[in-house]
Amino acid sequence: MDQNLKSRLLQFQENEITEHFVYLKLSKLAVGENKRILERIARDEKAHYEIWKKYTGVDVKPNKLKVFFYTLLARIMGITFTIKLMEGGEESAQRAYEGVRGVVEDAEKIIEEEVHHENALINMIDEEKLEYIGSMVLGLNDALVEITGTIAGLTFALRNTKLVGLAGVITGIAASLSMAASEYLSRRHEGDKSPFKGALYTGVAYIFTVFFIVLPYFLFKLYSVAFGFTLLFALWIIYFFTFFVSVVKGVNFRKTFLEMFTISFGVALLSFLIGIIARKIIGVDI
Repeated sequence: MDQNLKSRLLQFQENEITEHFVYLKLSKLAVGENKRILERIARDEKAHYEIWKKYTGVDVKPNKLKVFFYTLLARIMGITFTIKLMEGGEESAQRAYEGVRGVVEDAEKIIEEEVHHENALINMIDEEKLEYIGSMVLGLNDALVEITGTIAGLTFALRNTKLVGLAGVITGIAASLSMAASEYLSRRHEGDKSPFKGALYTGVAYIFTVFFIVLPYFLFKLYSVAFGFTLLFALWIIYFFTFFVSVVKGVNFRKTFLEMFTISFGVALLSFLIGIIARKIIGVDI
């Protein structure tokens, strides 16, 4: 066998045995039909490994770091996010296998099964938290716009990190309770069977965002440094959550990110200008 071809097949082997163990680990975190599908895909990946081994005659060990990473990611971010992220690997495998179609007899069969895996993965997930992504987006967006704007205005009006931080915490807690209550009433009137869960996801997302936005004001004495880190944390939150939603929902990352960024930072800039004007007019000096 050509050495270049053998190297490619060995890489295919490693990918298949690694994914076998990943899906096996994920199946232990799933229940019901999701669990059965993951176990079946794990068996198929092992079968693919054996097919490539038939041509190379070599045993290959899995990438333990990748297995650990995806298992940990599933525990933190959920099975849905992890599997959707892995879909990119399935698509890459299909493209790579296309390169040996016609050269390796069993490549055609493996390609067909990889396509089936992708379709199964897309349709298999029924994870509770995904039902409340709308509530999470509502809480996170509202907190980013309201609290970042409030912090920006107060920062340049008061120029006292502790006062601004305290005001941010009080405002954030009050606003999170208000948002959660509004979400509860909205879902209840719409006939939702679990309005409390929607309210909980909204409130938790709001509080989570408030914590990171206000935190710098309790860590730094210089208001300019604190505000800089607040903007940095806000940017990180926007990036992280946009990436999460784009993976599990398949929405355009760039468009969604730019939309959230423009609104949140636009409001922060406007509030910053209002804070400066208010300080000049009222003459507050703390």
